[in-house]
Amino acid sequence: MSIRKASMCLIVLAALVLLAVPSFADSQVRIVRLSQVEGNVQIDRNTGQGYEKAFLNLPVTQGVKLRAKDEGRAEIEFENGSTLRIIPGTVIEFPELSMRDSGAKVTSVKLQEGTAYLNFNGAKDDEFTLNFGREKMVLTHSAHLRVAMGDTDATVAVFKGDVEVAGPSGTVQVGKKQTATFDLADQDKYTLAKNLEKDPYDAWDKQQEDYHQRYLNSSYTNYSPYAYGMSDLNYYGNYSYVPGYGTMWQPYFAGAGWDPFMNGSWVWYPGFGYTWVSGYPWGWTPYRYGSWLYVPNYGWGWQPGGSRLGWNTVPRVINPPRQFIPPQPPATSGHGTIVVGRGPFVTPAGSGIAGSGNKVVIHDASAGLGIPRGSIRNLGKVSQQVKQEGTVTTTVHTMPVRTSSAAAASPAVRGSSASGSSASRTAAPASRASSPRMSSPEPRSAPPPRSAPAPHSTIPHTPPK
Repeated sequence: MSIRKASMCLIVLAALVLLAVPSFADSQVRIVRLSQVEGNVQIDRNTGQGYEKAFLNLPVTQGVKLRAKDEGRAEIEFENGSTLRIIPGTVIEFPELSMRDSGAKVTSVKLQEGTAYLNFNGAKDDEFTLNFGREKMVLTHSAHLRVAMGDTDATVAVFKGDVEVAGPSGTVQVGKKQTATFDLADQDKYTLAKNLEKDPYDAWDKQQEDYHQRYLNSSYTNYSPYAYGMSDLNYYGNYSYVPGYGTMWQPYFAGAGWDPFMNGSWVWYPGFGYTWVSGYPWGWTPYRYGSWLYVPNYGWGWQPGGSRLGWNTVPRVINPPRQFIPPQPPATSGHGTIVVGRGPFVTPAGSGIAGSGNKVVIHDASAGLGIPRGSIRNLGKVSQQVKQEGTVTTTVHTMPVRTSSAAAASPAVRGSSASGSSASRTAAPASRASSPRMSSPEPRSAPPPRSAPAPHSTIPHTPPK
């Protein structure tokens, strides 16, 4: 990463320090990010409706449950960049996601069944507890580990660092490259082995961790508690200084006619109402914090800051062009998910993208939609080619998902509902009023939108099969 780009990233993160207090009546509320979804993954958002289809960038709040079925895999990203990954046959719950008056974050995760990988970036005052069966781990410093729950036993394998596990048979210290096995049928008695048995999904976990390390500068945590989503910003776009406006981030492939709300969903959450969930693979931080700003001859860019009240359920928009209709939460009642999809995205050029070495066509104004993270080296160079030629055919390299039903990240991409029912790709609403949380100076002219918007599609909840 260049010194200039690194310094811009630090400016962005320093501004995010101002956003530590949530914007809801309960000042202790926290959200974390569902940062990757592959295959059949379902979420119970604590709405009373049970499990629904999960998709990229959904906020994970206290009380939420996730389960990965078939060949499903998912990653949850915490504010400090810690990650929790689950593989097929896994169910996890988040009994507590809160913040103390001191600002320290309290996280409790329960592994009900299956296997989870945790890469914890230790923070001095934060509390992170992982429960499985009758065992409990309280993490106080950095560690990378795998926990697996079987029918008769459970194992903790530590790749990096060390952890302490407490249970009915006492406390055991598990060090680097050691494995503790607990006999669930015999009072949870444990054995400690000085070796690690490999799991087929270890390579996937390492691939995802390598991606974050490659695109996330290690000095970020010195400037902000909000490191989540930043590796995606560095991969899918870049920062630049715009005279008269300051430092802004812009995604690659943001051609003429693109706007930040072309693809995503409105999702209802208890206590919060409808929240905008972006369909873009980088679409977390720019929609939870800061503002989207339109600059003539530059286009749309994201700026940090702009609110000391915490994360936004409705993204802030500043200085939109005259033709732009600002986003507004739906007026409909109920807990359905409303999909917005009116922009282009990456399309397969042959066999699709869920494999190694597959050809895809990248379109102008796709803004990275449909490009798996880390699958194309030097994405900025490819973006310049697309800007000149309109479309480019290139190769993506991803780790295969071993099922024909391997899913994309968002219903806005595949055209499926968040509840698992089928729906065609839909367009934006024909009319939307201004959001109460946005500031709109005198708008300036801009190129006309690529296509006229049409009404939303409301997708009712249906239980997954």
